[in-house]
Amino acid sequence: MGHVLVVESWVGAMSTLLPRAIREAGHRFTFLTRNLHHYLRQDSGDGAHPLLTADNVLTAETNDPARLLPQVQRLHEVLRFDGVVTSCDYYLGTVARLAAHLGLPGARPEAVEHACRKDLARHRMRAAGLPGPAFAVAEDWPGAQAAARALGFPLVVKPVDLCAGMLVRLVTDLTELREAFDALDAFPVNARGQRRAPQVLLEEVLVGPEVSVETVTVDGVTTVLGVTDKSLAGEPWFVETGHMFPAALDAATVAAVCDMAVAALAAVGFDRGVAHTELRLTAAGPRVVEINPRPAGNQITELVRRGTGVDLPMVYTQLALGEQPDVTVADTGVRSAAISFLLPPRAAPSPGSTVPPPSPRRPTSSTGR
Repeated sequence: MGHVLVVESWVGAMSTLLPRAIREAGHRFTFLTRNLHHYLRQDSGDGAHPLLTADNVLTAETNDPARLLPQVQRLHEVLRFDGVVTSCDYYLGTVARLAAHLGLPGARPEAVEHACRKDLARHRMRAAGLPGPAFAVAEDWPGAQAAARALGFPLVVKPVDLCAGMLVRLVTDLTELREAFDALDAFPVNARGQRRAPQVLLEEVLVGPEVSVETVTVDGVTTVLGVTDKSLAGEPWFVETGHMFPAALDAATVAAVCDMAVAALAAVGFDRGVAHTELRLTAAGPRVVEINPRPAGNQITELVRRGTGVDLPMVYTQLALGEQPDVTVADTGVRSAAISFLLPPRAAPSPGSTVPPPSPRRPTSSTGR
């Protein structure tokens, strides 16, 4: 039986799927957080949240890696961890550093950093010769203006270190760019209390349907499990309203999308783990939107499990423990699986607010046989 250290978590789908996978794989886990009340407030619908059923629930300042590494080292000497994971994007880099510090399996910390930071990922993909949107990185308003004039409108404006599409916006002129820039400037700390990077990423708009590629990488070799279709709403924001697996694409398009995703992972040096790479199917071919070096959220891993038999949260756990997961696609009898989200009919921000519409809250799902 292995002992997994879970450092923080989202409180959505993966916060229940990951503890379940750890237990079903025959392992146990310790949960480490800086703010226990963040999880105590969550209603799991069935008693205590699964994260709080850990063998040990401990607190430490997870936002300060310099202090956290020696603290976890001392815990490791007593509790003996065999792997370390997180489902929260804001702690992926910390977990990679913890694993390296403790001598446990995991992706190279540099690879995780390059994948998570949208600007660094763009630079790495460009250096690898991968086609992608024209882009620029700005640190202040004059820089953003200059970059926008050089690139031309319309543009997509992104924070370099937020996730779930937060504060990503399509802008068509300098007035909208200023609104987007000010919204980012007014959000200096992320939802977990971490100081944000000041850089703003401006990108050429990628036009075409959006998909994601779900993959498993072991020792630098990536296996593709399939392509997920996405539906979006809420322009000028990018709100995901549903997913279908596998995407209804022809074989040539699937091959091109998968090749691009694998090449993107190689470009950032991703060598071990589960990844969820988002792309747009443009007229010029597939182009990467972003790389997420962790299992997909929004129940996409459940769609994959129903369609292929591969349990990605369990694979994620096994890789963290140094095990060799079986990623062989099986005939489950399910030809298609989908999930959709119920959205409010309109956003209701406060006067003058630039906060995007709320994210989908209530999923509905179906499978086709």
